[in-house]
Amino acid sequence: MKKILFPLLIITLLGVGALYWLADNLDEIVADAIAHHGSAMTQARVGVEKVEIAPKNGKGVISGLLLGNPKGFKTPFALRVERIEIDVDLSSITKDVTVIRMLIIDKPDIIYEKGESGTNFDAIQKNIAAYLGPKGNAHQRGGTRLIIEELTICNANARASADFMGGKTISIPLPDIALKNVGKASGGVTPGELGQEISRALKARLSVAGNFERLRKSAGETLDKAGNSIKGLLK
Repeated sequence: MKKILFPLLIITLLGVGALYWLADNLDEIVADAIAHHGSAMTQARVGVEKVEIAPKNGKGVISGLLLGNPKGFKTPFALRVERIEIDVDLSSITKDVTVIRMLIIDKPDIIYEKGESGTNFDAIQKNIAAYLGPKGNAHQRGGTRLIIEELTICNANARASADFMGGKTISIPLPDIALKNVGKASGGVTPGELGQEISRALKARLSVAGNFERLRKSAGETLDKAGNSIKGLLK
């Protein structure tokens, strides 16, 4: 599930690499890059409200990031993040492995939708894989490597939907996720591997919380109750 967090990969690459040599128009450059490359990779609408990055200390904030859905899904978006904070160790930028001290994804609004051929995040993952291709993956393996000392996903609002719900959603619990020293044991991870690490943690929680068979049963029970109420009124 490179899917949910592909924006983080772009933020990492552009908020780390660009951070080192672009200062004057960095905020605008990063915002445009997230929207352009993110949309191309996911085949979904991607936008960001505001980017603020301080090239002198490596700290930055991405506000109002939105990842829409690929074609074929009824909900308005897959992921909306109010605030993403990043803190890069600038002394590591010129080294083989770039160290990100902190990556915080705050107040993500996630809609986990199941369509006829899979979930929206499955579709996004396939689109990213097709965009990167075998050569892209090989290039990533030989490119930038990262270690993320602290990665936190917090205050999430997660919802689930399915094709039989007509675009409506139901809230599902998603506890905070905290990962430590991602990539440290292997000497660093590529941006793609970082996405896999994050996605694995999210997928594990979403797949349990968003049990679609349970949703279908719950929806059926609700409809039955509504039907019985109507019958009672007509007696």
